[in-house]
Amino acid sequence: MSLALAPIDITVDIEANLPCRKFDPDLWFSDSPAQLELAKSLCGDCPLRAECLAGAVDRAEPWGVWGGEIFERGAVVPRKRPRGRPRKADVARDAELAVEVEERLAANGVDSRNAVRLAA
Repeated sequence: MSLALAPIDITVDIEANLPCRKFDPDLWFSDSPAQLELAKSLCGDCPLRAECLAGAVDRAEPWGVWGGEIFERGAVVPRKRPRGRPRKADVARDAELAVEVEERLAANGVDSRNAVRLAA
């Protein structure tokens, strides 16, 4: 079979450019808040970001970074908290980040009030 007549598999090219395929998959399921923030930032330029987020919302993913958002116990959280009691400043920051998460979900066409529960 000549190369000119060989079928083209475009999924290979798409998967080669996905950050979750290039880097260690454990990064997207880490316990470390810093590593999860890194995974979120890597999702920023992903061509399948919106589809990934919508799929995770539909499946109510129990944990991990999906479509640039952190899921914990099936809910989108603005950031993963470190262990221990949160500081008052962190609680205030989380409230601000929750608004930002709502805006990002809306920008990706996901109506969070009907499709996904946001964690407090």
